[in-house]
Amino acid sequence: MLEGFDYPAPVQKFAFKSQQLEMHMAYLDIKPEKPNGHVAVLLHGKNFCAATWQSTYEVLQKYGFRVIVPDQIGFCKSSKPAAYQYSFQQLAHNTHALLNSLGISQATVIGHSTGGMLATRYALMFPQSVKQLVMVNPIGLEDWKAMGVPSLSIDQWYQRELQVTDERIRNYERMTYYVNEWKPEYEPWVQMIAGMFRGPDKPTVAWHSALLYDMIFNQPVVYEFPLLKVPTLLMMGEKDNTAIGKDLVSPEIKAQMGLYPELARRTAKAIPGAKLVLFPDLGHAPQMQNPQRFHTALVNSLLALED
Repeated sequence: MLEGFDYPAPVQKFAFKSQQLEMHMAYLDIKPEKPNGHVAVLLHGKNFCAATWQSTYEVLQKYGFRVIVPDQIGFCKSSKPAAYQYSFQQLAHNTHALLNSLGISQATVIGHSTGGMLATRYALMFPQSVKQLVMVNPIGLEDWKAMGVPSLSIDQWYQRELQVTDERIRNYERMTYYVNEWKPEYEPWVQMIAGMFRGPDKPTVAWHSALLYDMIFNQPVVYEFPLLKVPTLLMMGEKDNTAIGKDLVSPEIKAQMGLYPELARRTAKAIPGAKLVLFPDLGHAPQMQNPQRFHTALVNSLLALED
């Protein structure tokens, strides 16, 4: 539950029942001093938590947005049930139930990385509840299984996750998130994730991580982008190279995976009326690598959509 890692805002808990289990979703409810009447929901990625959205929710708060930032079930400070059938549909239902409990009927939904896959699924399932859809370097823009990546069993994913260390997380983030650069301000996010793998509940954390990787790998959203019916903004760092399973394939297949300049344009073309904002020199986490540039583009785009 990320004990010992403090979030930058008070953590609230939404208690609910799912798959016959009592559980809770941790979330932040950031209220503005001067409300503009709009709500934004920030959906984190696989190696992220609600806390990693801090700079984004602070900017949106200044512009009058109420901002809801959940930890999904299986992540961070939310429940990690002994048995749970993970799907993007289930996580979307959970998120919708949270928003309903807060009396929020419509929101701008912003998803990063795996959160982009969830945001897409949410917009497909609840289009009337989505004022705008924003995807920040989403994954799931290609079908890795169809490209030749072998399917791992959950037990195999679990064994891989048991090998997670601070160094492995840091090296991966340096290469994919930050274009081979590293700054001291990135280290807390490494420790946020690594800390859960160092504690006595490491097997539980690794098991849920394995279940989530299985969900991500086997539930691509790429085929359904043409079905989106909400105003959509894609924000893409073109130096990203994220692709699950690159270490499991031949060099020839690997060279065709995670080509974000191509994936960005292909995805924008597939989504009816989508707007594309590119960051040619940024990686998988543009909101963290260059917050000022990212947030200027985000706010300008949101205000333009409001008009």
